[in-house]
Amino acid sequence: MDIGHLIQTIALYAIPVLLSITLHEAAHGYAARHFGDNTAYVAGRITLNPFKHIDPIGTIVMPLMLYLVTSGAFLFGYAKPVPVRFGNLRNPKKDMVWVALAGPASNFVQALLWGVVFYLLQGAGVTEPFFVEMAQGGILVNVVMFVFNLFPLPPLDGGRILVGLLPYRQAMMVSRVEPWGFFIVMALVLAGVVSNLWMRPLMGLTFKLINLLLTPLAMLLS
Repeated sequence: MDIGHLIQTIALYAIPVLLSITLHEAAHGYAARHFGDNTAYVAGRITLNPFKHIDPIGTIVMPLMLYLVTSGAFLFGYAKPVPVRFGNLRNPKKDMVWVALAGPASNFVQALLWGVVFYLLQGAGVTEPFFVEMAQGGILVNVVMFVFNLFPLPPLDGGRILVGLLPYRQAMMVSRVEPWGFFIVMALVLAGVVSNLWMRPLMGLTFKLINLLLTPLAMLLS
């Protein structure tokens, strides 16, 4: 194990990861408050303070252990979920979709902003690898979070979006999976199903969309 490389990797990804999880969870809370549920607001979770959203095991211990065990080949982590009482929403079934979508949407926007930073660094002639690689890491981290969280199985955001979009009977069937959803998702991740059939194809499309949206800026700065 190369301790120096580990420290460098942590330094590169610390800011992008903290921003990605903080804004993701805060976005859920803000959307919930907008649609009638102030549970997250009362709990102090609509905040940009990352310490309010960090889960010691899911945000720190698990990713580090996986990095060491797999030599960086497989990483996974999670933040402390924002409390949302869907029954408090003005239109629970419909508003659930927007509350769930707010988190991944924040990651997509962050990926775009890190892309802007990357092109601005290039345009300014900055070649310092640390800053360039941090911008690239910011894009990667947020694209991963955007795509992974849209996987259509509760308790992931994609599962809640699916529940909100399905007719009532089918929605109830999908929602019953939630108590075991985390373990099912982990099994699918370890089996390579999520990576091969979901992550890689959708990440490829997301990168293409980001490149397309940033093309005018790239041309302007070239």
